[in-house]
Formats: sequence, C-alpha cells, structure tokens
Amino acid sequence: MSGLVVAIDGPAASGKSTTAREAARRLGYCHMNSGLLYRAIAWTALRDGWIDDERRFDTELGRLRLAMLPVPPEFTVQVQGEVAGPVLASAETARRASRVAALPQVRDRVLEVLRGAGEGGGVVCDGRDIGTVVFPTAELKIFLVASPEERARRRVLERGGDPQGRELEQEATQLRERDARDASRSIAPLLPAADAIELDTTAMRPDQVVDTIVKLAIDRGARPVDDGDDSA
Repeated sequence: MSGLVVAIDGPAASGKSTTAREAARRLGYCHMNSGLLYRAIAWTALRDGWIDDERRFDTELGRLRLAMLPVPPEFTVQVQGEVAGPVLASAETARRASRVAALPQVRDRVLEVLRGAGEGGGVVCDGRDIGTVVFPTAELKIFLVASPEERARRRVLERGGDPQGRELEQEATQLRERDARDASRSIAPLLPAADAIELDTTAMRPDQVVDTIVKLAIDRGARPVDDGDDSA
C-alpha cells in the first residue's frame, strides 16, 4: 500500500467506521478499524477466562499473536493465526473492549500492531486516538462529532429499534456516559488532535461526510481511484 494516512477519530457511534470504510474505498485505500484489535483482545480474554484475572492478564496478553493483514478494501484481524470474524460484534465484547482499552499494556500492544500495519500509508484508520497517538504525523486528521441524541438514533435504527421510544433515551444516556469515560481516562483520552478538522455530522448525510473527507484528502495529494460524482 502507498499513499496518505487518513486518521478519523470521534466518540462512540459517530459514524467513524462506516465513514472510514467508504472513504477508503473511494480513495483506493485500505480501511483500518483500530477498535477491532481491542475487541479481539477482549473477546479472546472472555472466551479463555482471563478477562478479570489480573495475575494472568499480562502473561496471556504477551502470548497473544495479534495481527492486522491488508485484504483490500479492509484489514482483517488475526488472533492466534485465525481470522476473527462476526464474534467481535457482540455487545458484551464491545462493552469489555471499552474497559480493556484503558489498560496501558493493551494500548501499547495495539499501537505496535496498528503502526506496523499502516507503515507506508494508503490507509484510512478510525478510532479514538488515531490522530493524537497512533498516527500523529498523518497527512489528514478528521474528528467526527454528532449530538448524543443523533448518535443514539443511528444506533437504535441499526438494531431495528424504535428511534422515538424509550430505547433512544437509554442509548443517549449510555453514550453520554461513554463519552465522559473516554474523555477523562488518563491514557489517551478522547480529544481531537491540534491539527484535526472537526466535522459535525449531526445534520449531514453519510455520503456528504465521505465527500468532504475525500475532497480534503485530494487537496493533500491523494489520487482516488473512484472520484464518485462531481460533488466529491
């Protein structure tokens, strides 16, 4: 892979992965979802019974073979030599991954894997500290934001729920709590890089967000394989 490194950060449910995936496709780059590595560690620790065992955790983490391999238009995650697939999408894995991500030893391990996979560029990577910690010299840094209510609405719709019901209020509350936890943690808190471009997507369609990012990447020298429509 060759090209720019595009770093997309933002709070939970801000549309980072969906946006990064489509932007990567449009640019002819490979999409790197950093959250999958944290989920892979949490899922393995849950499955093998060391998620809450402090004495075993560091030992097992050190033994864990973790890799991201470019399979355009995505990077796939391998754990112990096997591709980790749909199991990473479970709600329990996501919940535990958020807490595991606060551990310095886990972040160091993930950082090593991400930087190795992104060496040479041609990647669009999303997460919560990509532009500040993982790729601080990325040519383009984006920080996506949206109101908790809008993010909750999107998440409820994804699950097939009622965006007008009590489920929406509960989801918005959980997202606010997640935002506060991510922003206040001592290790790599959720903050935009000083040179990041903030995009408020509350009132934007997904295609508009992607168009904006692709145009910004082109302005910085990217040569997309698919320019899309004239508005891009």
